[in-house]
Amino acid sequence: MITLDLRIQYDDERTAKAVFDSISPDNEGYVSAELRGNMLLIAISSDNAGTMRNTADDLMACIKAAEEASGLVSGPAPDLDGDTLFE
Repeated sequence: MITLDLRIQYDDERTAKAVFDSISPDNEGYVSAELRGNMLLIAISSDNAGTMRNTADDLMACIKAAEEASGLVSGPAPDLDGDTLFE
């Protein structure tokens, strides 16, 4: 079993809750998420690396969309993996 734990801290609880509420419906069965104050605690578990990557990519895209909708992010995200695809 492969696991990935993410901690994402926001400036305030209101923003953290907005992002948490936005990603929660998409997470059923694949990701567990918890809100603690201004921090999101996210755990992903998978039987293989490919599924883990796909789940993490999807989750990060959802988080980015939620952050953009709440005005946290402006402009394009950097292409961290060099594949020139929008992520």
